[in-house]
Amino acid sequence: MPGGFKTLVDSAGAQNGDEMQRVKLDRIDRQILSDLQADGRMTNVDLASRAGISAPPCLRRVRALEEAGFIKGYHAQLDQAALGYTVTVFAHVGLNSQAEADLSAFEGLVKEWPEVRECHMLAGEMDFLLRVVAKDWDAYQRFVTEKLTAAPKVAHVKSALAIRSAKNLPGVPIAVDGDKPVQPPLTVPAE
Repeated sequence: MPGGFKTLVDSAGAQNGDEMQRVKLDRIDRQILSDLQADGRMTNVDLASRAGISAPPCLRRVRALEEAGFIKGYHAQLDQAALGYTVTVFAHVGLNSQAEADLSAFEGLVKEWPEVRECHMLAGEMDFLLRVVAKDWDAYQRFVTEKLTAAPKVAHVKSALAIRSAKNLPGVPIAVDGDKPVQPPLTVPAE
């Protein structure tokens, strides 16, 4: 298998002869993932240098990590306030039915709403948590009344207005060496 990762077969707990495959990433793979997660625009030469390998095998590893599904895409982090979206609200949504068809239908509808940037199905009192962005409070209220509460099976919505964000990191913690994940450097805008 290209790259440094190895496929391991875990048959413990498997049923009907099915085997679950797990992949073990080596230190170089983890370094590549950590660096790309922190800066998706990093050049292959810089990435290779940080990983301690030459550029051609680094590119092969990146492609193998993409093909294996570890890297799902590359995105620019935009300044929502600079683009006029000054309001972020977390909407807790409860449906009046938890049948799979109704949950899936709601998820499908949410995917059509550009204001909804994240949608998570929850266990517990609420069925979904939505992160919604809006130009202002009035725009959010229109979204709630015209789209969200008008959606089929929506029983109630509780809104929590975000005042500020102290931390907003994409991805997951990656332990490059050992068991402790590395905290990527936080960039603080100059005053």
